[in-house]
Amino acid sequence: MNALAATNRNFRQAARILGLDAKIEKSLLIPFREIKVECTLPKDDGTLVSYIGFRVQHDNARGPMKGGIRYHPEVDPDEVNALAQLMTWKTAVADIPYGGAKGGIGCNPKDLSTSELERLTRVFTQKIHDLIGVNTDVPAPDMGTNAQTMAWILDEYSKFHGYSPAIVTGKPIDLGGSLGREAATGRGVVYATEALLAEHGKSIKGLSFAIQGFGNVGSWAARLLHERGGKIVAVSDITGAVRNPNGIDIQALLQHKEKTGKLADFSGADAMDSNDLLTHECDVLIPCALGGVLNRDNARDVRAKYIIEAANHPTDPEADEILSKKGVVILPDIYANAGGVTVSYFEWVQNIQGFMWDEQKVNQELQRYMTKAFHNIKGMCQSHDCNLRMGAFTLGVNRVARATLLRGWEA
Repeated sequence: MNALAATNRNFRQAARILGLDAKIEKSLLIPFREIKVECTLPKDDGTLVSYIGFRVQHDNARGPMKGGIRYHPEVDPDEVNALAQLMTWKTAVADIPYGGAKGGIGCNPKDLSTSELERLTRVFTQKIHDLIGVNTDVPAPDMGTNAQTMAWILDEYSKFHGYSPAIVTGKPIDLGGSLGREAATGRGVVYATEALLAEHGKSIKGLSFAIQGFGNVGSWAARLLHERGGKIVAVSDITGAVRNPNGIDIQALLQHKEKTGKLADFSGADAMDSNDLLTHECDVLIPCALGGVLNRDNARDVRAKYIIEAANHPTDPEADEILSKKGVVILPDIYANAGGVTVSYFEWVQNIQGFMWDEQKVNQELQRYMTKAFHNIKGMCQSHDCNLRMGAFTLGVNRVARATLLRGWEA
């Protein structure tokens, strides 16, 4: 099942639990605006090349729309639509005053030089600058984009609208980026894990963890879990996988990956097949990579008691049912990986106030938001007698529906 179908299914289930009116249910599903633009630029060799860029702005009932921009060869309109919708529910679950958006350009950033990427980003910004804005739609980095991409968008947008640091988040620190942003998603995953385990009378110390994906989110989550006394028994990424039943020294593994660019040949752990990571013996499994990795083929073999969804949509609905029957507790992606957008919100707030926070305040506020959101989700689970995924969806959908009704949507 693709991301859009799964998201729609979760939404419809939540709408049914909440008893939403059919008219408002339909209205919440349809995006506010879909933008598609042609981006033509000269390549370094003088030839002209065209790319298609788009932005889906899903909902703005609770505030300006927020979501990443990805540069990827297969930027699929359906997937962007699903991710924009997911951002609407995610920001509502975290209780930050945003709606959802997502965008991208169908290109392979590896095939473009830095100056070509800069020209592409500026052309894209020129095409959409009057449809985004500090109080309208605030982009952020995603797959294939980074702080430098945001710096180019900020500069190009400011040519039209005056200096506007709050137009994008995930910027370099020197241009008004927030301290703590880089580690935010991984740190949020850890705070979410702590909240869930506390509910079950456990803590990170002494539990074993398997982490799929060792990019930004996975490596920060591993580092912070390791610092809190968690035992990381297996780690994988696209280059391979390693395991050590006594726990991997994460600092040493990070240094090894920095030096060699891969996890393989690390002396402090044994190599293993990457496909076995999800079914590895552990207390807590954290998928931090791609969507759809837990499916009906491998769900029965999962040995973890808890799954923390740091990736977007890692568990497809069939796997969800199998795992629930086994009694595995799943912390859903729309809550578990909301640390990134929460600190993006803090960055936006700092830019608007023109007053920057120190890192300790950023992390403290992030912990407060993540912990509060968990208790709100648990409240929904109790009042609607549902699992954590439906608890999170009903919480998010209910907040957006209430805001929509209060603003007077039928007028």
